Amino acid sequence: MPNYIYFFIALATLLVGYKVYGTIVEKIFGADPERKTPAITQPDGVDYVPMGRARVWLIQLLNIAGIGPIFGPILGALYGPAALFWIVLGSIFAGGVHDYFSGMLSIRYKGANVPTIVGYNLGAIFKRIMQVFSIVLLLLVGVVFVTAPAMLLQNLTEIDKVIWLVIIFIYYFAATILPIDKIVGKLYPVFGAILLIMAAGMVIMLFVKGYNFYPAAEMVNQEPKGLPIWPLLFITIACGALSGFHATQSPIMARCVEHEGQGKSIFYGSMIGEGVIALIWATVGMTFYQSPEMLQAALANGGPANVVNETSIALMGSIGGFLAVLGVIILPITSGDTAFRAARLTIAESFSYSQKPNLNRLFIAVPLFLIGALLSQIDFNIIWRYFGWANQTLATVVLWASAAYLYRKGKLHFIASIPATLMTAVTVTFILSQKIGFNLPMDISNIVGIIAAVVSLGAFLAMGKKPVLGAPTDT
Repeated sequence: MPNYIYFFIALATLLVGYKVYGTIVEKIFGADPERKTPAITQPDGVDYVPMGRARVWLIQLLNIAGIGPIFGPILGALYGPAALFWIVLGSIFAGGVHDYFSGMLSIRYKGANVPTIVGYNLGAIFKRIMQVFSIVLLLLVGVVFVTAPAMLLQNLTEIDKVIWLVIIFIYYFAATILPIDKIVGKLYPVFGAILLIMAAGMVIMLFVKGYNFYPAAEMVNQEPKGLPIWPLLFITIACGALSGFHATQSPIMARCVEHEGQGKSIFYGSMIGEGVIALIWATVGMTFYQSPEMLQAALANGGPANVVNETSIALMGSIGGFLAVLGVIILPITSGDTAFRAARLTIAESFSYSQKPNLNRLFIAVPLFLIGALLSQIDFNIIWRYFGWANQTLATVVLWASAAYLYRKGKLHFIASIPATLMTAVTVTFILSQKIGFNLPMDISNIVGIIAAVVSLGAFLAMGKKPVLGAPTDT
């Protein structure tokens, strides 16, 4: 059997997962197409703006994608076929559930952001922690996604990086304060189409040019440096399987959904769409390069961006090279602008500060961007190493909040509590075992990680049904 069959099996599994498991998740949640959404009940012409399903889906895809479904899977390809399993199973059973609930609970809570969603289901302490955690995370994402495209544009045009930083910050500022349908709603569908065409073109050209799919793939850990699959693979491939950053973005589109029946396609479906993109780029990494060692050499010569550039030019010619650079620039920008927007909305929600008046938006956005401008001058290499862990930790908390919501409603909470338990073990083991954390021996880290996961599940089962003070009772 030719190896390319495995690609189609993985692709078909993602699509069937959307159709079957996505429907199961939707039914367990209890989506009601007749129930009015915040976009209908509280439109403000700024953040709460009804938009069509296809348009919202493309915007959601760009919001959550960033460079994650490209760079993460390329790095994950070093581990071999295990990367494909995590992308497929993670997208269906973890990422899709996480994204669906972060979007649908926001709809049920009148467009609430992550801290409020978590607070309503896990309590006030978690809400306060998430208010600080999510704002810091969003600010870091926004700043890093300013510097990365600015550096790429400097290399491409020889115009100084500082000039590009100013230009990108001006665009971010406009996208942050203007109504959602004025910039984001108009540009993102076009950007989304470029992303999808680029991904599809890459895999098509692998066939056209006769590449042998997965030539060195074996069911063993192939990472050239011997880095362990557990827990590193689950941190490395985040946006292509499960990502807490998505939970900060879903509320933006929750304010634009016209009815709850669209939730499956917009939230669960965009995660599956990102899983398909991640599958393609992991396949490119394992197919274009004949061995993990060759992929590692390409990464050593310029990181995942170099791999994107090399493979795109080789497979798609000069047009592909242009699309590669365009994609690598567009993707961080389309996550950076909505990261700042989500930070503005989270701050406003924390202080119950209306965002309809222009002046109110400026009062938050101006200081936010001044801080961002200062931070953009700092080397974030060390801080950014923590992003993968922080990202998956946030995803874990959101999954526990989703499980608590279902538990109190007497519904099947295991669709959320099982992946939450798994990711608790992953995040605890990672931070204990890595040099950026406590640098403990792996065997000790594994034991503590498993204990933490079991204790978390036990505490959830013992206390998860208790009502949270202030949580809505009719949702």
